[in-house]
Amino acid sequence: MQLQEAQEKFIQSWGTLGSHWGINRTMAQVHALLLISAEPLSAQEIMDALKISSGNANMNIRALIDWGLVFKELKPGERKEFFVAEKDMWEVIRKIIIQRKKKELEPVIKVLNEISTVEENSPEAEEFVRVVQDIRLFAQKADSTLEGLVKSDQKWFVGTFLNMIK
Repeated sequence: MQLQEAQEKFIQSWGTLGSHWGINRTMAQVHALLLISAEPLSAQEIMDALKISSGNANMNIRALIDWGLVFKELKPGERKEFFVAEKDMWEVIRKIIIQRKKKELEPVIKVLNEISTVEENSPEAEEFVRVVQDIRLFAQKADSTLEGLVKSDQKWFVGTFLNMIK
C-alpha cells in the first residue's frame, strides 16, 4: 500500500471512529489529517486535502482547539495561521475523556441528582427512585473512575489496563 492510500484510509477510518465517539466525521477527519502531518498545516491546506469548505474547516479547527487537541502555530514571515495536532496519544485520550465527561456524563448526573428525590409516596414513586438511584450510583462511579484516569499517569493506566485484560 502506498503512503497516500494509507493516509486516506486512516483519515476515513478516524472520521468514522470519531462519529462513534460523538463528534462529527469532518472534525475527526481534520484531527486525523493533523495527526499524521509531519508539518503544521494552514486552513487552506486542510480544506484542499479534505475537499471541505472554508467555513467547515474553520469551524472544526476551532472545535478541535477548544477540545485541546489542536494548537495554532505561527511561522516567522507568514501571515496565516498553521495548525498542529497533539501527537501524544495519552494526552489525546485524556482530553477526549475530559470533553466527553463534561458534555455527556456530568449533565446526566445533574439530572439524576435533581430527579432522585420524589416526594410522592406510592409503589410507582418508590420504584422510580430506586431505579434512578441505581443509575445515579453507576454514573457517579463511572465519573470518579474517569476522573481518576484523567489524573493518572500513563504508566499507571497501561499497567492497570493490562492487568484487567489478563
